[in-house]
Amino acid sequence: MTSELRRTLGVFDAVVIGLGSMIGAGIFVALGPAAGAAGSGAGLLWALGLAAVVAYCNAMASARLAARYPASGGTYVYGRERLGSFWGYLAGWAFVVGKTASCAAMALTVGAYLWPGREQLVAVAAVVALTAVNYVGVQKSVLLTRILVALVLAVLAGVVAVSFKAGGTGLPVFGGEVAAGGVLQAAGLLFFAFAGYARIATLGEEVRDPARTIPRAVPLALGIALAVYGLVAVGTLVSLGPAALAHSPAPLTDTARASGADWLVPLVTVGAAVAALGSLLSLVLGVSRTTLAMARDGYLPAGLTPVHPRFQVPHRAELAVGAVVAVVAATVDVRGAIGFSSFGVLVYYGIANASAWTLGGRNRLLAALGLAGCGSLAFALPPGAVLAGSGVLAAGVVAWAVTRDRAAPPTP
Repeated sequence: MTSELRRTLGVFDAVVIGLGSMIGAGIFVALGPAAGAAGSGAGLLWALGLAAVVAYCNAMASARLAARYPASGGTYVYGRERLGSFWGYLAGWAFVVGKTASCAAMALTVGAYLWPGREQLVAVAAVVALTAVNYVGVQKSVLLTRILVALVLAVLAGVVAVSFKAGGTGLPVFGGEVAAGGVLQAAGLLFFAFAGYARIATLGEEVRDPARTIPRAVPLALGIALAVYGLVAVGTLVSLGPAALAHSPAPLTDTARASGADWLVPLVTVGAAVAALGSLLSLVLGVSRTTLAMARDGYLPAGLTPVHPRFQVPHRAELAVGAVVAVVAATVDVRGAIGFSSFGVLVYYGIANASAWTLGGRNRLLAALGLAGCGSLAFALPPGAVLAGSGVLAAGVVAWAVTRDRAAPPTP
């Protein structure tokens, strides 16, 4: 009996999987904070393109590393093997804290669309419900992922159509001052909406001719996502204008109302909630598995390692992650969660690019560009997010110093 996965996926399949990982709830909530940081419509669109470029560099770095190290764990493994155990640990820690904040942001997105003004109450309820679902081993299927992508794309298309038809405020979308600092900060926040693109890079064992398929699928998926996000950004700018967009907690429903399409509001609400719940389900799953891996290696408490005998899930890790996410969702707003999440994830991919740079070859320049991009966007984020993120990473470094003597040695 072979333990290898079947190579059944072609370029189209890989692109669909990549889109399923990217096009979700992020675009429903990240435009507002990004518009506020960019300060103008032109700045917002430049920031969107910059976020996509950094995402592309990160995805290609992850693809090269995944081909060399096909084990589970992502940059937690790559950093350890290429840079040393500390950098692998730091990548894993950054992933856990960054994606935990992503979970909180997704939960708060559900609240912002379903019950404005009571976002945190709804968010906590959503976290409890999804943690229970994950506890019994329920996961999204590939078919469900495709259904969710189709639903989200249909909702986004509807919003773009009504915004362009109505003409909105008539404000010049491409006008306004473009400040480099504002564009960088906005790009860092919009990076949140591209989360999931590296899923393509982990398909090396499931695609036909991965050396040819993955490099084709990554730019195609990112290009399609960028086009969709660009149309949505322009539509919201046309309808609301940069100032109103910057202060909107639920920009797509506000766009539908401003365009005179009140009939679309319930569909947008449902689409945002479904997309956010789907993202939350996957995120809690991923964070709990990384937590399990780090606990097994001795970097987190050993009490998080048990697997439920019936449901075959790391139930203690999932409960711990759910509890932390619920606390974060109850105490922060969605904008703070997005900034904190982006900081942690950018640090994670910065380590991925540094690891890819050590592989040498013609793609070394791309890895250097990705590393520089991650660093620039991470430290251009709002000061509160940078300070909080740096503080949590520093706490992780202290924990590493305490636990490194009992941690598992790197795999040779």
